Amino acid sequence: MLLKTKKQTYDLQTNTHIMGILNVTPDSFSDGGKFISQDEAIKQAVLMEKQGAHMIDVGGESTRPGHEPVAANEELDRVIPVIKAIREKVNVPISIDTYRAETARQAIEAGADIINDIWGAKKDPEMAAVAAEFQVPIILMHNRTNKQYGSLLEDMKNDLRKSVEIALNAGVAKDNIILDPGIGFAKTVEHNFLVMNELEKISALGFPLLLGASRKSFIGHVLDVPADARDNGTGATTCLGIVKGANIVRVHDVKMNVELVKMMDAMLKRGKLNTKWIK
Repeated sequence: MLLKTKKQTYDLQTNTHIMGILNVTPDSFSDGGKFISQDEAIKQAVLMEKQGAHMIDVGGESTRPGHEPVAANEELDRVIPVIKAIREKVNVPISIDTYRAETARQAIEAGADIINDIWGAKKDPEMAAVAAEFQVPIILMHNRTNKQYGSLLEDMKNDLRKSVEIALNAGVAKDNIILDPGIGFAKTVEHNFLVMNELEKISALGFPLLLGASRKSFIGHVLDVPADARDNGTGATTCLGIVKGANIVRVHDVKMNVELVKMMDAMLKRGKLNTKWIK
């Protein structure tokens, strides 16, 4: 199970990988406005790479509940200069978090290596074609316009199978498809906990699994803390996610989650045990 990009090839079965979140938006739910300037965005990207992030996910539109969609040209104005600047400063792959095909295209031309689509190639009919044209990995997230399910996990699997079908029919290589269960999207609090406890059923679809639970509201529901104080709770989702089959975790706090991932992988005997750990 390899993730191949222009910059790196990762063995996703050997070790769990970290995707650092870089929101260049004024209104993201936990860090809106912190990295909207290009200088701050570059500093954060460099820091995340230094802390051990394997890839960096750049987003130009908030996806928090009740967010105001931005115009396509505004999204481009936010992300393209940042991706170009970051590409000169970091060596890890860059992911573009967008559901617009034109944004994905221009981001790849600017230096991005991965497409991260919260609508699983269903919102923009050209998205899968862009991934196929540039032969880049695409993350297909589970999402829908309502929270009405007959059987939550079965419906999710069917929704994700449809996204996979769209991608394959457009010419995306099977090895370039990653699935995301979409924690916090079109799901109640109870749904999110059920999905977390049954992630292995999504992993069983046969594609690498990305978990994006960082600072989500279901954590706040339990801990009763604001979004920027949910990193400990996020760490719990990271650990459970690894046990349940997650190959990549998408997080805000890279340093803490790198340490958690290393420890979990060591205890689960994933990867080559570093002998310096043994005294």
